[in-house]
Amino acid sequence: MKRRYRIIIPVTIALLLLLTTGVTYAIEEPDPSAEDYLSPAVTSAVGGSALDRALRGSGVDVKHLTRTSDALVEAYRGNATLFIPAPEAIHPEYLRMLDLLPPTTRIVLVAPAGPALRAAGLGITAQSRRWTTKAVPPDAEQPAPCRIDEARDAGTAAALRQRYAGSGPACYGHGLIRAHDLAAETYVIGAGDPFRNDRIREHGNERLAVGLLGARGRMIWLDRHRLEPPPLYASSRPEGPEAPPSLYPDVPDDSSTTGPYDRPGPTGSPRPGGGQGDDDPESPGGDQRADGPSPPDSNPVLDAFPPWFWAMLVLLAAAALATALWRARRLGPPVVEPLPVQVRAHETVLGRGRLYRRARAAPHSAEILREAARQRLTHRLRLTADADLSAAVAAHLRSDELQVRRVLYDFQVTDDSELVWLARALHELTTAVTHEGDDR
Repeated sequence: MKRRYRIIIPVTIALLLLLTTGVTYAIEEPDPSAEDYLSPAVTSAVGGSALDRALRGSGVDVKHLTRTSDALVEAYRGNATLFIPAPEAIHPEYLRMLDLLPPTTRIVLVAPAGPALRAAGLGITAQSRRWTTKAVPPDAEQPAPCRIDEARDAGTAAALRQRYAGSGPACYGHGLIRAHDLAAETYVIGAGDPFRNDRIREHGNERLAVGLLGARGRMIWLDRHRLEPPPLYASSRPEGPEAPPSLYPDVPDDSSTTGPYDRPGPTGSPRPGGGQGDDDPESPGGDQRADGPSPPDSNPVLDAFPPWFWAMLVLLAAAALATALWRARRLGPPVVEPLPVQVRAHETVLGRGRLYRRARAAPHSAEILREAARQRLTHRLRLTADADLSAAVAAHLRSDELQVRRVLYDFQVTDDSELVWLARALHELTTAVTHEGDDR
Protein backbone atom coordinates (compact mmCIF):
# COMPACT_ATOMS: atom_id res chain seq x y z
CA MET A 1 0.00 0.00 0.00
CA LYS A 2 2.81 2.42 0.83
CA ARG A 3 4.31 2.01 -2.64
CA ARG A 4 0.93 2.71 -4.19
CA TYR A 5 0.49 5.87 -2.12
CA ARG A 6 3.94 7.07 -3.16
CA ILE A 7 2.64 7.19 -6.72
CA ILE A 8 -0.98 8.20 -6.15
CA ILE A 9 -0.37 11.10 -3.76
CA PRO A 10 2.22 13.04 -5.87
CA VAL A 11 0.19 12.51 -9.06
CA THR A 12 -3.00 13.70 -7.34
CA ILE A 13 -1.25 16.79 -5.97
CA ALA A 14 0.18 17.60 -9.40
CA LEU A 15 -3.23 17.23 -11.05
CA LEU A 16 -4.85 19.46 -8.42
CA LEU A 17 -2.17 22.11 -8.92
CA LEU A 18 -2.63 22.01 -12.69
CA LEU A 19 -6.41 22.20 -12.37
CA THR A 20 -6.22 25.08 -9.88
CA THR A 21 -3.77 26.94 -12.10
CA GLY A 22 -5.96 26.43 -15.16
CA VAL A 23 -9.14 27.56 -13.43
CA THR A 24 -7.42 30.61 -11.92
CA TYR A 25 -5.90 31.58 -15.27
CA ALA A 26 -9.19 31.18 -17.11
CA ILE A 27 -11.09 33.24 -14.54
CA GLU A 28 -8.51 36.02 -14.62
CA GLU A 29 -8.51 36.20 -18.43
CA PRO A 30 -9.88 39.56 -19.63
CA ASP A 31 -13.59 39.51 -20.33
CA PRO A 32 -14.72 41.53 -23.38
CA SER A 33 -17.98 42.27 -21.57
CA ALA A 34 -16.11 44.07 -18.77
CA GLU A 35 -16.30 47.86 -18.87
CA ASP A 36 -12.52 48.29 -18.69
CA TYR A 37 -11.66 45.91 -21.54
CA LEU A 38 -9.87 47.90 -24.28
CA SER A 39 -11.49 51.09 -23.07
CA PRO A 40 -9.53 54.16 -24.20
CA ALA A 41 -9.94 55.90 -20.83
CA VAL A 42 -8.82 52.94 -18.67
CA THR A 43 -5.21 52.68 -17.53
CA SER A 44 -5.43 49.14 -16.10
CA ALA A 45 -3.74 46.14 -17.69
CA VAL A 46 -6.63 45.32 -20.05
CA GLY A 47 -7.44 48.94 -20.90
CA GLY A 48 -6.55 50.83 -24.06
CA SER A 49 -5.19 54.16 -22.83
CA ALA A 50 -1.69 53.37 -24.13
CA LEU A 51 -3.09 52.66 -27.59
CA ASP A 52 -5.08 55.88 -27.47
CA ARG A 53 -1.91 57.87 -26.70
CA ALA A 54 0.05 56.05 -29.42
CA LEU A 55 -2.62 56.84 -32.03
CA ARG A 56 -2.84 60.48 -31.03
CA GLY A 57 0.96 60.69 -31.04
CA SER A 58 0.91 59.45 -34.62
CA GLY A 59 -1.43 62.26 -35.63
CA VAL A 60 -4.61 60.16 -35.72
CA ASP A 61 -7.88 61.87 -34.79
CA VAL A 62 -9.44 59.46 -32.27
CA LYS A 63 -13.12 59.75 -31.39
CA HIS A 64 -14.63 57.71 -28.55
CA LEU A 65 -18.26 56.63 -28.87
CA THR A 66 -20.43 54.27 -26.85
CA ARG A 67 -23.44 53.99 -29.18
CA THR A 68 -23.22 51.86 -32.26
CA SER A 69 -25.60 54.07 -34.18
CA ASP A 70 -23.36 57.11 -33.59
CA ALA A 71 -20.28 55.11 -34.60
CA LEU A 72 -21.94 53.95 -37.82
CA VAL A 73 -22.94 57.52 -38.69
CA GLU A 74 -19.35 58.68 -38.19
CA ALA A 75 -17.93 55.77 -40.17
CA TYR A 76 -20.42 56.40 -42.98
CA ARG A 77 -18.69 59.67 -43.71
CA GLY A 78 -15.68 57.72 -44.97
CA ASN A 79 -11.92 58.12 -44.58
CA ALA A 80 -12.05 56.57 -41.11
CA THR A 81 -11.32 53.35 -39.22
CA LEU A 82 -14.10 51.80 -37.14
CA PHE A 83 -12.59 49.87 -34.21
CA ILE A 84 -14.92 47.34 -32.53
CA PRO A 85 -13.14 45.68 -29.56
CA ALA A 86 -16.22 43.68 -28.42
CA PRO A 87 -18.26 42.55 -31.46
CA GLU A 88 -20.43 40.27 -29.29
CA ALA A 89 -21.87 43.36 -27.58
CA ILE A 90 -23.09 44.82 -30.87
CA HIS A 91 -26.64 43.99 -31.84
CA PRO A 92 -26.83 41.90 -35.04
CA GLU A 93 -28.97 44.57 -36.71
CA TYR A 94 -26.07 46.99 -36.42
CA LEU A 95 -23.56 44.39 -37.56
CA ARG A 96 -25.60 43.90 -40.73
CA MET A 97 -25.35 47.65 -41.35
CA LEU A 98 -21.56 47.36 -41.69
CA ASP A 99 -22.25 46.49 -45.33
CA LEU A 100 -23.48 50.07 -45.84
CA LEU A 101 -20.12 51.66 -45.03
CA PRO A 102 -18.15 53.06 -47.99
CA PRO A 103 -14.91 51.60 -49.37
CA THR A 104 -12.90 54.43 -47.82
CA THR A 105 -13.79 53.15 -44.33
CA ARG A 106 -11.79 50.43 -42.62
CA ILE A 107 -13.36 48.06 -40.04
CA VAL A 108 -11.32 46.19 -37.41
CA LEU A 109 -13.10 43.49 -35.39
CA VAL A 110 -11.39 41.94 -32.36
CA ALA A 111 -11.94 38.19 -31.86
CA PRO A 112 -15.53 37.94 -33.14
CA ALA A 113 -17.29 34.60 -32.67
CA GLY A 114 -19.29 32.74 -35.29
CA PRO A 115 -22.66 34.46 -34.69
CA ALA A 116 -21.14 37.92 -35.01
CA LEU A 117 -19.31 36.94 -38.20
CA ARG A 118 -22.49 35.60 -39.74
CA ALA A 119 -24.53 38.64 -38.66
CA ALA A 120 -21.98 40.94 -40.30
CA GLY A 121 -22.20 38.92 -43.51
CA LEU A 122 -18.53 37.97 -43.52
CA GLY A 123 -17.49 34.81 -45.32
CA ILE A 124 -15.11 33.98 -42.48
CA THR A 125 -15.47 31.08 -40.06
CA ALA A 126 -13.95 30.77 -36.59
CA GLN A 127 -11.66 27.75 -36.35
CA SER A 128 -9.63 26.40 -33.42
CA ARG A 129 -8.81 28.56 -30.42
CA ARG A 130 -5.58 28.43 -28.43
CA TRP A 131 -5.48 28.32 -24.64
CA THR A 132 -3.31 31.47 -24.61
CA THR A 133 -2.24 34.07 -27.15
CA LYS A 134 0.96 33.29 -29.00
CA ALA A 135 3.38 35.82 -30.49
CA VAL A 136 4.44 34.62 -33.95
CA PRO A 137 5.91 36.14 -37.13
CA PRO A 138 3.47 37.15 -39.88
CA ASP A 139 4.23 34.09 -42.05
CA ALA A 140 4.23 31.54 -39.22
CA GLU A 141 1.99 28.44 -39.11
CA GLN A 142 0.36 29.00 -42.49
CA PRO A 143 1.12 27.76 -46.00
CA ALA A 144 0.77 31.08 -47.84
CA PRO A 145 2.90 34.14 -47.09
CA CYS A 146 1.41 37.16 -45.35
CA ARG A 147 0.10 39.79 -47.78
CA ILE A 148 -1.13 42.38 -45.30
CA ASP A 149 1.27 45.31 -45.26
CA GLU A 150 0.57 46.38 -41.68
CA ALA A 151 1.42 42.89 -40.40
CA ARG A 152 4.61 42.63 -42.45
CA ASP A 153 5.76 46.03 -41.19
CA ALA A 154 5.03 45.08 -37.56
CA GLY A 155 6.81 41.72 -37.63
CA THR A 156 6.27 39.37 -34.70
CA ALA A 157 3.10 40.19 -32.76
CA ALA A 158 0.76 38.51 -30.26
CA ALA A 159 -2.14 38.02 -32.66
CA LEU A 160 -2.58 34.23 -32.69
CA ARG A 161 -5.27 32.93 -30.39
CA GLN A 162 -8.50 32.53 -32.36
CA ARG A 163 -7.87 31.18 -35.86
CA TYR A 164 -10.08 32.11 -38.79
CA ALA A 165 -10.60 30.65 -42.24
CA GLY A 166 -11.59 32.68 -45.28
CA SER A 167 -10.72 33.53 -48.85
CA GLY A 168 -8.86 36.74 -48.01
CA PRO A 169 -5.16 37.13 -47.15
CA ALA A 170 -4.17 35.91 -43.69
CA CYS A 171 -1.24 36.45 -41.35
CA TYR A 172 -0.01 35.21 -37.95
CA GLY A 173 -1.18 31.66 -38.49
CA HIS A 174 -4.67 32.84 -39.56
CA GLY A 175 -4.94 35.00 -36.43
CA LEU A 176 -5.36 38.07 -38.68
CA ILE A 177 -7.42 37.89 -41.85
CA ARG A 178 -8.89 40.36 -44.32
CA ALA A 179 -12.44 39.90 -45.58
CA HIS A 180 -13.64 40.80 -49.07
CA ASP A 181 -17.37 40.44 -48.37
CA LEU A 182 -18.10 44.08 -47.46
CA ALA A 183 -17.57 47.25 -49.39
CA ALA A 184 -15.47 48.59 -46.53
CA GLU A 185 -11.97 47.26 -45.94
CA THR A 186 -12.53 44.74 -43.12
CA TYR A 187 -9.95 43.06 -40.86
CA VAL A 188 -10.59 40.38 -38.24
CA ILE A 189 -7.93 39.77 -35.60
CA GLY A 190 -8.14 36.82 -33.23
CA ALA A 191 -6.62 38.40 -30.11
CA GLY A 192 -6.93 41.68 -28.28
CA ASP A 193 -3.40 41.52 -26.87
CA PRO A 194 -1.80 43.97 -29.35
CA PHE A 195 -4.24 46.67 -28.17
CA ARG A 196 -3.95 46.12 -24.38
CA ASN A 197 -1.93 48.32 -22.04
CA ASP A 198 0.01 45.40 -20.55
CA ARG A 199 1.09 43.93 -23.91
CA ILE A 200 1.20 46.76 -26.40
CA ARG A 201 4.94 47.31 -25.77
CA GLU A 202 5.81 43.67 -26.49
CA HIS A 203 7.24 42.53 -29.84
CA GLY A 204 5.59 44.46 -32.70
CA ASN A 205 2.20 44.82 -31.03
CA GLU A 206 2.16 48.62 -30.98
CA ARG A 207 3.24 48.91 -34.61
CA LEU A 208 0.56 46.41 -35.65
CA ALA A 209 -2.18 48.15 -33.64
CA VAL A 210 -1.27 51.62 -34.89
CA GLY A 211 -0.92 50.34 -38.45
CA LEU A 212 -4.35 48.72 -38.46
CA LEU A 213 -6.18 51.57 -36.72
CA GLY A 214 -4.30 54.66 -37.87
CA ALA A 215 -4.13 54.14 -41.62
CA ARG A 216 -7.07 56.47 -42.37
CA GLY A 217 -6.04 59.38 -40.16
CA ARG A 218 -9.37 59.26 -38.32
CA MET A 219 -10.34 56.49 -35.93
CA ILE A 220 -13.76 55.79 -34.37
CA TRP A 221 -13.39 53.82 -31.15
CA LEU A 222 -16.65 52.01 -30.30
CA ASP A 223 -16.29 51.60 -26.54
CA ARG A 224 -19.24 49.32 -25.87
CA HIS A 225 -19.19 46.09 -23.87
CA ARG A 226 -22.77 45.20 -22.94
CA LEU A 227 -25.35 43.87 -25.33
CA GLU A 228 -27.40 46.74 -26.64
CA PRO A 229 -31.05 46.74 -27.72
CA PRO A 230 -32.00 46.60 -31.40
CA PRO A 231 -31.94 49.79 -33.47
CA LEU A 232 -34.65 52.33 -32.75
CA TYR A 233 -37.04 52.46 -35.67
CA ALA A 234 -39.25 55.47 -35.04
CA SER A 235 -40.80 58.33 -36.99
CA SER A 236 -38.46 60.85 -35.39
CA ARG A 237 -35.11 60.66 -37.18
CA PRO A 238 -32.03 62.83 -36.99
CA GLU A 239 -31.80 65.08 -39.98
CA GLY A 240 -28.72 65.86 -41.94
CA PRO A 241 -26.67 64.43 -44.79
CA GLU A 242 -24.43 62.53 -42.41
CA ALA A 243 -27.13 60.02 -41.39
CA PRO A 244 -27.52 57.16 -43.88
CA PRO A 245 -31.21 56.55 -44.61
CA SER A 246 -30.82 52.80 -44.10
CA LEU A 247 -30.23 53.30 -40.37
CA TYR A 248 -33.85 54.40 -39.97
CA PRO A 249 -35.98 52.57 -42.56
CA ASP A 250 -39.73 52.98 -42.77
CA VAL A 251 -41.44 50.08 -41.05
CA PRO A 252 -45.03 49.50 -39.92
CA ASP A 253 -45.78 50.36 -36.32
CA ASP A 254 -47.04 46.84 -35.55
CA SER A 255 -43.82 44.98 -36.40
CA SER A 256 -42.40 42.68 -33.76
CA THR A 257 -39.00 42.53 -32.17
CA THR A 258 -36.64 39.70 -33.00
CA GLY A 259 -34.03 38.08 -30.83
CA PRO A 260 -30.42 39.27 -30.71
CA TYR A 261 -29.16 36.99 -33.49
CA ASP A 262 -32.42 36.17 -35.30
CA ARG A 263 -32.49 37.36 -38.88
CA PRO A 264 -35.51 39.66 -39.30
CA GLY A 265 -37.83 39.99 -42.22
CA PRO A 266 -37.30 42.48 -45.00
CA THR A 267 -39.01 45.27 -43.10
CA GLY A 268 -36.75 45.16 -40.04
CA SER A 269 -37.55 44.97 -36.31
CA PRO A 270 -39.00 47.97 -34.51
CA ARG A 271 -39.02 48.20 -30.77
CA PRO A 272 -42.25 47.40 -28.95
CA GLY A 273 -44.60 50.33 -28.56
CA GLY A 274 -42.42 52.65 -30.60
CA GLY A 275 -40.83 53.91 -27.36
CA GLN A 276 -37.54 55.61 -26.98
CA GLY A 277 -34.43 53.52 -26.42
CA ASP A 278 -30.91 54.30 -25.35
CA ASP A 279 -30.01 55.04 -28.98
CA ASP A 280 -32.38 57.98 -28.89
CA PRO A 281 -30.64 61.19 -27.83
CA GLU A 282 -33.93 62.48 -26.43
CA SER A 283 -34.63 59.43 -24.26
CA PRO A 284 -34.62 59.76 -20.47
CA GLY A 285 -31.18 59.26 -19.02
CA GLY A 286 -29.57 60.08 -22.33
CA ASP A 287 -26.04 59.39 -21.08
CA GLN A 288 -23.97 57.57 -23.64
CA ARG A 289 -23.45 54.72 -21.19
CA ALA A 290 -27.18 54.20 -20.59
CA ASP A 291 -26.80 50.71 -21.98
CA GLY A 292 -29.46 48.16 -22.66
CA PRO A 293 -30.19 45.13 -20.54
CA SER A 294 -27.16 43.54 -18.99
CA PRO A 295 -26.30 40.01 -19.99
CA PRO A 296 -27.55 37.35 -17.58
CA ASP A 297 -25.32 36.49 -14.66
CA SER A 298 -23.20 33.44 -15.27
CA ASN A 299 -20.72 31.37 -13.33
CA PRO A 300 -17.18 32.40 -14.35
CA VAL A 301 -15.86 28.92 -13.56
CA LEU A 302 -18.37 27.27 -15.91
CA ASP A 303 -17.75 29.87 -18.64
CA ALA A 304 -13.98 29.60 -18.31
CA PHE A 305 -13.73 26.32 -20.22
CA PRO A 306 -15.30 25.03 -23.45
CA PRO A 307 -18.02 22.35 -23.31
CA TRP A 308 -15.62 19.57 -24.33
CA PHE A 309 -13.58 20.17 -21.16
CA TRP A 310 -16.56 19.42 -18.90
CA ALA A 311 -17.46 16.40 -21.03
CA MET A 312 -13.91 15.14 -20.57
CA LEU A 313 -14.20 15.55 -16.79
CA VAL A 314 -17.44 13.57 -16.78
CA LEU A 315 -15.82 10.77 -18.79
CA LEU A 316 -12.80 10.71 -16.47
CA ALA A 317 -15.08 10.55 -13.43
CA ALA A 318 -17.05 7.68 -15.01
CA ALA A 319 -13.80 5.85 -15.78
CA ALA A 320 -12.57 6.36 -12.21
CA LEU A 321 -15.87 5.05 -10.82
CA ALA A 322 -15.76 2.01 -13.10
CA THR A 323 -12.18 1.31 -12.04
CA ALA A 324 -13.12 1.61 -8.37
CA LEU A 325 -16.04 -0.81 -8.80
CA TRP A 326 -13.82 -3.24 -10.70
CA ARG A 327 -11.11 -3.16 -8.03
CA ALA A 328 -13.61 -3.50 -5.19
CA ARG A 329 -15.59 -6.51 -6.44
CA ARG A 330 -14.99 -9.98 -4.97
CA LEU A 331 -13.97 -12.51 -7.59
CA GLY A 332 -14.08 -15.48 -5.20
CA PRO A 333 -13.39 -16.69 -1.64
CA PRO A 334 -10.17 -15.62 0.09
CA VAL A 335 -7.20 -17.83 -0.72
CA VAL A 336 -4.99 -19.02 2.14
CA GLU A 337 -1.33 -18.72 1.26
CA PRO A 338 1.62 -19.85 3.35
CA LEU A 339 3.62 -17.09 4.98
CA PRO A 340 7.06 -16.54 3.47
CA VAL A 341 8.63 -16.58 6.97
CA GLN A 342 7.71 -17.99 10.35
CA VAL A 343 6.44 -15.34 12.80
CA ARG A 344 6.37 -16.07 16.51
CA ALA A 345 3.01 -16.05 18.18
CA HIS A 346 3.80 -13.35 20.73
CA GLU A 347 5.11 -11.09 17.95
CA THR A 348 1.86 -11.55 16.03
CA VAL A 349 -0.19 -10.78 19.13
CA LEU A 350 1.95 -7.76 19.94
CA GLY A 351 1.77 -6.42 16.39
CA ARG A 352 -1.99 -6.86 16.16
CA GLY A 353 -2.43 -5.26 19.54
CA ARG A 354 -0.43 -2.23 18.46
CA LEU A 355 -2.59 -1.92 15.35
CA TYR A 356 -5.76 -1.99 17.45
CA ARG A 357 -4.27 0.57 19.82
CA ARG A 358 -3.28 2.88 16.98
CA ALA A 359 -6.79 2.57 15.55
CA ARG A 360 -8.27 3.20 19.03
CA ALA A 361 -10.37 0.08 18.63
CA ALA A 362 -10.81 -0.72 22.35
CA PRO A 363 -14.49 -1.79 21.99
CA HIS A 364 -13.64 -4.09 19.09
CA SER A 365 -10.70 -5.59 21.01
CA ALA A 366 -12.93 -6.17 24.03
CA GLU A 367 -15.46 -8.06 21.93
CA ILE A 368 -12.68 -10.27 20.50
CA LEU A 369 -11.48 -11.11 24.03
CA ARG A 370 -15.03 -11.84 25.20
CA GLU A 371 -15.75 -14.10 22.25
CA ALA A 372 -12.57 -16.09 22.90
CA ALA A 373 -13.41 -16.39 26.62
CA ARG A 374 -17.00 -17.48 25.89
CA GLN A 375 -15.78 -20.18 23.50
CA ARG A 376 -13.31 -21.54 26.08
CA LEU A 377 -15.92 -21.56 28.86
CA THR A 378 -18.56 -23.20 26.65
CA HIS A 379 -16.10 -25.91 25.66
CA ARG A 380 -14.89 -26.39 29.23
CA LEU A 381 -18.38 -26.72 30.70
CA ARG A 382 -19.62 -28.80 27.73
CA LEU A 383 -22.56 -26.51 27.04
CA THR A 384 -24.69 -26.25 23.92
CA ALA A 385 -24.80 -23.16 21.76
CA ASP A 386 -28.18 -22.05 23.12
CA ALA A 387 -27.31 -22.58 26.80
CA ASP A 388 -27.19 -19.68 29.28
CA LEU A 389 -23.44 -19.31 29.72
CA SER A 390 -23.65 -16.72 32.50
CA ALA A 391 -25.92 -18.89 34.65
CA ALA A 392 -23.79 -21.97 34.03
CA VAL A 393 -20.54 -20.21 34.98
CA ALA A 394 -22.13 -18.64 38.10
CA ALA A 395 -23.50 -22.00 39.22
CA HIS A 396 -20.16 -23.67 38.55
CA LEU A 397 -18.21 -21.09 40.59
CA ARG A 398 -21.04 -20.45 43.12
CA SER A 399 -20.79 -16.68 42.40
CA ASP A 400 -23.12 -13.81 41.48
CA GLU A 401 -24.67 -14.33 38.05
CA LEU A 402 -24.97 -10.55 37.45
CA GLN A 403 -21.24 -10.07 37.93
CA VAL A 404 -20.47 -12.92 35.55
CA ARG A 405 -22.88 -11.53 32.93
CA ARG A 406 -21.33 -8.06 33.30
CA VAL A 407 -17.90 -9.45 32.49
CA LEU A 408 -19.00 -11.71 29.65
CA TYR A 409 -21.61 -9.45 28.01
CA ASP A 410 -22.74 -6.18 29.54
CA PHE A 411 -19.71 -4.07 30.45
CA GLN A 412 -19.09 -1.38 27.80
CA VAL A 413 -15.42 -0.65 27.09
CA THR A 414 -14.57 2.90 25.98
CA ASP A 415 -10.80 3.27 26.52
CA ASP A 416 -7.62 1.32 27.05
CA SER A 417 -7.79 1.31 30.86
CA GLU A 418 -11.23 -0.32 30.81
CA LEU A 419 -9.95 -2.80 28.22
CA VAL A 420 -7.11 -3.80 30.56
CA TRP A 421 -9.59 -4.30 33.42
CA LEU A 422 -11.86 -6.44 31.26
CA ALA A 423 -8.93 -8.56 30.01
CA ARG A 424 -7.90 -9.29 33.61
CA ALA A 425 -11.47 -10.10 34.63
CA LEU A 426 -11.91 -12.49 31.71
CA HIS A 427 -8.57 -14.12 32.46
CA GLU A 428 -9.49 -14.60 36.13
CA LEU A 429 -12.90 -15.97 35.19
CA THR A 430 -11.60 -18.52 32.69
CA THR A 431 -8.74 -19.48 35.00
CA ALA A 432 -11.14 -20.04 37.90
CA VAL A 433 -13.37 -22.31 35.80
CA THR A 434 -10.37 -24.21 34.46
CA HIS A 435 -8.76 -24.68 37.88
CA GLU A 436 -12.12 -25.58 39.45
CA GLY A 437 -12.46 -28.36 36.95
CA ASP A 438 -8.89 -29.51 37.55
CA ASP A 439 -9.36 -29.57 41.34
CA ARG A 440 -12.34 -31.81 40.96
